[in-house]
Amino acid sequence: MSLKKILRVVRNLILLFFTSTILAVIVYRFVPVYATPLMVIRSTQQICKGEKPVWHHTWVPFEQISPHLPMAVIASEDNRFATHNGFDFIEIKKAMKENETRKRKRGASTISQQTAKNVFLWPTSSWVRKGFEVYFTWLIELCWSKERIMEVYLNSIEMGKGIYGAEAAAKYKFGTTAAKLTAGQSALIAATLPNPIRFDSAHPSSYMLSRQKQILKLMKLVPKFPPAEQKDVQKEKKKAKAKTKK
Repeated sequence: MSLKKILRVVRNLILLFFTSTILAVIVYRFVPVYATPLMVIRSTQQICKGEKPVWHHTWVPFEQISPHLPMAVIASEDNRFATHNGFDFIEIKKAMKENETRKRKRGASTISQQTAKNVFLWPTSSWVRKGFEVYFTWLIELCWSKERIMEVYLNSIEMGKGIYGAEAAAKYKFGTTAAKLTAGQSALIAATLPNPIRFDSAHPSSYMLSRQKQILKLMKLVPKFPPAEQKDVQKEKKKAKAKTKK
C-alpha cells in the first residue's frame, strides 16, 4: 500500500471518528440513553462468571427525579458542577497536591467527566481513555445544558450490582420511585458512588451513615440546582405548550 493510500485511510478514519462522535452527542442531547458501555460490560462479566446477567434500568426525565438527588450528588461529587466548564481546575490542583503524600490517589473527576465516561467510554482507567474523556466532556458541555448532563448522569450511573440510574436504585434499594426519594435516601445513594458494588445504600455501614450526615450538611450549603430562575423558565415553556395544544 502506498503512502498516499495510507494517508487517505487515516484521514477517512479521523473524519469518521469526529463525525460519528459529534452526531452521537447531538442525538443524545434529545434521546434517552437506554444502554451504556458499562451496562454491557457488567452483563458480559456476569455471564463469563456463570452468573445470570442482571440489568435494572428505567429512564425517567429530570422532572420525575427527586430534587434531593441532584443536590446530593453535587454535594458529594462535584460542588462546582453548575459553574465549571466540565473541568474543576481548583479541585484538580488540590488533588495533585494531596496525591504527593497520599498512598491511595484520589481523582478530581466532575459529574460532566463521569457522564462522558459512562455514556461513551469504558470503565478501565488509562491515559488513552482519559484523553477521550476530555474530548467527550468538552463536547457535551458544548452541546448539552447542565440540566441535560445531570439528567443523563442520574439515569446512567451505576448505583448497585446490575442497578443503573435513579429509578432502578429507588425501586430496588428503597421500594419507591425516583420522584419520591427523600433527602436521606438521596444522600445514601450519593455516598455509594465511589464504589456502588462495595457499598449498599439499602444496608448502610457505619461509615456510610457518617458519610450520609456529611452529605446532608453539604446539601444545605451548595447552590440549588437547577437555579430557581431556570425552573421558572421551564414552567413558562410548559404553560405555553399546554396553551398551544388547547
